[in-house]
Amino acid sequence: MSKKLVLLMTMILCAIFLAACNSEEGAANAKMNDPLVMVWYPNESGSEMAGARDAFGKIFEEATGRKVEQKLTTDYAIAIESIASGNAQVAFMGPQGYIEANNKSADVQPIVVPSGSSGTLEDAVYYSWLAVPKDKADEYKVNGEFAIDTIAGKKFSFVSASSTSGFKVPSSSIIAHFTKQDAYKALTQDDLIEANALFPEVLFGDSHQGSAVNMIMERADVAAFCDTCVSAYVDLVEGEANTAGAVYRVKDDAAAPFNNLPGEEFVLISATPVLNSPFVVNTSALTEEEITKLTELLISDETTNDPTIFVPKDSGEIGLFYKSGDERFVKVEDAWFDPIRKLSE
Repeated sequence: MSKKLVLLMTMILCAIFLAACNSEEGAANAKMNDPLVMVWYPNESGSEMAGARDAFGKIFEEATGRKVEQKLTTDYAIAIESIASGNAQVAFMGPQGYIEANNKSADVQPIVVPSGSSGTLEDAVYYSWLAVPKDKADEYKVNGEFAIDTIAGKKFSFVSASSTSGFKVPSSSIIAHFTKQDAYKALTQDDLIEANALFPEVLFGDSHQGSAVNMIMERADVAAFCDTCVSAYVDLVEGEANTAGAVYRVKDDAAAPFNNLPGEEFVLISATPVLNSPFVVNTSALTEEEITKLTELLISDETTNDPTIFVPKDSGEIGLFYKSGDERFVKVEDAWFDPIRKLSE
């Protein structure tokens, strides 16, 4: 091969390489200029949560330098698919929803969860409730104590099949208890998605608030939902928080969907601790630098002390998180959610 031909081929290869580099750089720059899409579950998509969502939007915009676009949903599946496909880059979702998104795409990874009041992962839990109208509470007692056996034959409301505290955890407990009895030994979690041998009617509220309303309005006899998702709408009026027998009352000024239910009361018949919900990212839709900046800003003292993020409990403001002790965001890895994965095994 002549020296001229070798030189020509070398020049062509260099040109192709430079063009590819420029193309990749251009694509990266275009990506950096695109809006950062945050997707929210139905629980956090209500108008009353706009201020709380915007507070996080400001954090994400500061961390990435990108305009933030809020994607609201009416269905868990939409949020899960949005983050798994990369159409959204950031999401706040329950552990079960995260696991489903991660199963769809390993690019979906958790970055932080809110800690417990200790400021660590040791007590980073919230609670899955089973609740009934206060005037019906005695129907769920055996020898003066609340008993899960009493829910057999009742109309039941879950949140969504993709909800951790509104389906996965309570359904797992229900199956573990009732399959010890001959009448229900063949019952599975999947059976609980629709009318079954245990529950003649099964409803889904599509949000924790919706499931609670199903119970309060007696569309369902018993409802599963979580404490944090309804804390802005109800007050503890009797008993110890997150324990069987605790009585909660809808606030007089509660926002929708509780706005027509002021003063209505319900009682917990059980409360089960659940791993806290993560903020997750799609690692293929964000740069490593963006993910690092976002994580570091979330766990910073600046965010920890921001009253629009961790709202003071006595402020009267509606937020996603209410300050408890040394609560803050802490880093978390995929393996932390393995206990929730095992509920499906």
